[in-house]
Amino acid sequence: MDEFDLFVGIDWGSEAHQVCVLDSSRKVLLECSIAHSGEALRGLTEKLTALAGGSRGRLAVGIEVPRGPVVETLLEKDISVFAINPKQLDRFRDRHTVAGAKDDRRDALVLADSLRTDMSAFRRVRPGDAHLVQLRELSRTHDELKAERIALGNRLREQIHRYFPQILELDGVYDSPWIWALLERAPTPELARRLSLAKIASILRQHRVHRLTPEQVREILGAEALHVAPGVVEACRRSVALLLPRLRLVHQQKIEVEREIATLLDEISAPTTEGKAEHRDARLLQSLPGLGKLVCATMLSEAWEALQNRDYTQLRGLCGVAPVTRRSGKLLTVAMRTSCNKRLRTAVHYWSGNAVLNDPFWKARYAAIRAAGHAHARALRNIGDRLLAVLVAILKSGVPYDPSRRAAPRLGPSPA
Repeated sequence: MDEFDLFVGIDWGSEAHQVCVLDSSRKVLLECSIAHSGEALRGLTEKLTALAGGSRGRLAVGIEVPRGPVVETLLEKDISVFAINPKQLDRFRDRHTVAGAKDDRRDALVLADSLRTDMSAFRRVRPGDAHLVQLRELSRTHDELKAERIALGNRLREQIHRYFPQILELDGVYDSPWIWALLERAPTPELARRLSLAKIASILRQHRVHRLTPEQVREILGAEALHVAPGVVEACRRSVALLLPRLRLVHQQKIEVEREIATLLDEISAPTTEGKAEHRDARLLQSLPGLGKLVCATMLSEAWEALQNRDYTQLRGLCGVAPVTRRSGKLLTVAMRTSCNKRLRTAVHYWSGNAVLNDPFWKARYAAIRAAGHAHARALRNIGDRLLAVLVAILKSGVPYDPSRRAAPRLGPSPA
């Protein structure tokens, strides 16, 4: 076990970072503020190394953020870094002041002192695999693009609903490039009525839309238009023209990111010349039912440490499927966990839903849980909890998921 006798607290900031160094007797050895620059961070590592007499193994650094340039600079110099949840740090702050005062110097001191006395409350930060870092950034970029696409789609739908609602009967506006092409060709009801069958057929053929015929599209577009105030159609048409290129760009970037995620997963799952996969966990995860490329990328990048440790308890807590029990005297309540990794919670929710839709075993288990009177969301959390248990089991065994080895579905205790 590592033995530390110098404890460093770093209150991270956007432009400067406050640093406090304590020894094992709580004596302050250094207090300073450093700029957010490569030179300043290098200078900090040199100061800390000098304080430790050249022995970096004596240093333990406490910080609120588990990643970023500060953390990565320290890890590169083989300095141990420990992260803590800001809510926990807020509780530790009450030890030093009951007045609720808060400033950067005090926070750095609280971090260092709490690390000295309660290191078990901190989580040690370890450098992640380069491929997993790329997966994490790609999956987060995908989430951002999806949210941006929804926001732009909402604005586009609102504009169309004001003056041209009949086009919404054809398809959604969020991810339907053929609707966008139709709006560019005929942005108003009057222009849509004059659109020829040949042009409509060309749009349908170009975007491979087979569920509608040109005649059906023209009939819907030819419906009586809404009566609006003068200038409304022109204003909405201008707004739609500005939104369409942005929506198309976000849609294309989202597709490109999905392609990059799939390519990266294939690369790390493929066996090398020695016959071993560079990241065996990726191959094992993708063998599970309902777990697609995007969910796999999120699980690998956001929960890599729990997966690496094969820690089911930590994994179910991170994913939000472990319930929170509160017991006091005769009072006992079991509630849904809200403190978790929101990306992992969303990923497990979709994973569970896909497993229920596509696998008879999990569909039967879901039906049994619903028959017992539980709500849809709680049933999916139960499915997610069991899927995580299966995931950890196959990670420990190193054998891909085999549906033939499953027991008959039965209803057990389920998360809240």
